[in-house]
Amino acid sequence: MRRSRTVGVARMANNVDFNEAKTVLETDHLSRVVSGKRLVDDITVHVQKGELLTVVGPSGSGKSSFLRLLNRLDEPTSGTVYLEGTDYRQIAPRELRRRVGLVTQTPYLFPGTIADNLRFGPRQQGRDLPEDTITLLLDQVGLADRANSDVVNLSGGEAQRVSLARAIANSPTVLLMDEPTSALDEEAKEDVEGLILKVVRQNALTCVIVSHDLAQAARIASRVMIVKAGRLEKIGSVAEVIHVAGSLH
Repeated sequence: MRRSRTVGVARMANNVDFNEAKTVLETDHLSRVVSGKRLVDDITVHVQKGELLTVVGPSGSGKSSFLRLLNRLDEPTSGTVYLEGTDYRQIAPRELRRRVGLVTQTPYLFPGTIADNLRFGPRQQGRDLPEDTITLLLDQVGLADRANSDVVNLSGGEAQRVSLARAIANSPTVLLMDEPTSALDEEAKEDVEGLILKVVRQNALTCVIVSHDLAQAARIASRVMIVKAGRLEKIGSVAEVIHVAGSLH
């Protein structure tokens, strides 16, 4: 057990006060090597409670590989991750993935209704999701009164909203999102961005989002980290990182 650290940073961004902010997620010299290639190379970073950290970088830079290590979808070759001070290797995988939820680039929904999808995670934990909680979750993501709609009839933007609500239904501490708007048109993309910010605030979540879009990172992030060739190149506020970097190439 590692005691959660408190990091004093004199800054506020996107309503997150980083003065004496508590570290919720910490990577400690995290690396992953596959067939001799270093996909993630010695990354150490602290993510504070309530923070929305956006991970940006060129295509193939290791952004998604880094994200997949954060809830052990992939195993690190070396280093580890601490969740609220506990080495995540000491947490059962099912419990870890409840506490560190994931929303993928393409939403994978189970056959059936929207409500069926929201109930799935809690049922794996042996509990039923009350109807009023389903109503609240769907209201948060702008799908009120759609609980009984079949998922086959959803648009891409609606399916991503259900994917987000399904992740929140598990009551996570940290939410990981891998390019959540890349498959959407511009209007749906802006809608989902606003939705992400609202849901993160309403549920007091700590969030790590992978994006290839610097403009999106500037709109939604508390902090931004740039990954290139698997290594952490820079991390800081939007002004410190994006306005200086200019581009990802």
